[in-house]
Amino acid sequence: MQMESRDVGAVRVVRLSGALDAMASGDVRKQLSDLVRDGSLRLVVDLSEVHRIDSTGLGALVTTLKGARDRGGELVLASLTPPVRTVVELTRLHRVFDIYDDAEAAAAELAK
Repeated sequence: MQMESRDVGAVRVVRLSGALDAMASGDVRKQLSDLVRDGSLRLVVDLSEVHRIDSTGLGALVTTLKGARDRGGELVLASLTPPVRTVVELTRLHRVFDIYDDAEAAAAELAK
């Protein structure tokens, strides 16, 4: 799993690549939580290059969402690939996360 991040104004866009599964979820959770702890309270997680996600990967995203909201921030998802979208919808997490078609639209919305 690779993670790249960039700032778009006051919003941090984090692009993940690879499989967000049990092998990667611990590192992803820590890195995302570190971003929130360090003050990146508006996060867009770009999943356009994630080809697989499992319950531990979803758990990392939910944990970070909770941490961001606890500090007055927000985490949204963008560019879900079809396999990732299927898992998110099957687990009904599309009711928990705001989901955008692309990272730029998500960043623009969070910047408001």
